[in-house]
Amino acid sequence: MNQEELKQHISSIMKDNNVGTLATVKNNKPHTRYMTFQHDENLTLFTPTDRETYKAEEIDENPFVHILLGYEGEGYGDGFLEIQGQANIRDDQDIKDRVWNDHMKHWLGGKEDPDYIVLEIFPETIRLMNESDETPQQLDM
Repeated sequence: MNQEELKQHISSIMKDNNVGTLATVKNNKPHTRYMTFQHDENLTLFTPTDRETYKAEEIDENPFVHILLGYEGEGYGDGFLEIQGQANIRDDQDIKDRVWNDHMKHWLGGKEDPDYIVLEIFPETIRLMNESDETPQQLDM
């Protein structure tokens, strides 16, 4: 698969799997949690969170993150993505409006909640894993 085909396939996996893990680093130790993700045409990822969380503090100190998306537990042939990148904390209203959905009311007060932030993640490498004998395949951003 060429790089453009790989990019399209990765986008498809991202679209079909919006829950994954986000790993950050604190004191040289990983900290992982489940998050929901959206992505754009450039494969930039967006995930909502609260400003008063460990992940926001950890990203302030070290922006490098690792994300796993995909894998339904079916074994070999069940593709998933390993994403390495850098996260940026965004609190501008345009991005908050774009990412918001009403399910988030359980954790955040609303779109205008001052503690509501969005993590914008710029992938540096995305590896397609476990899908066939041709994987892993890597897309360098």
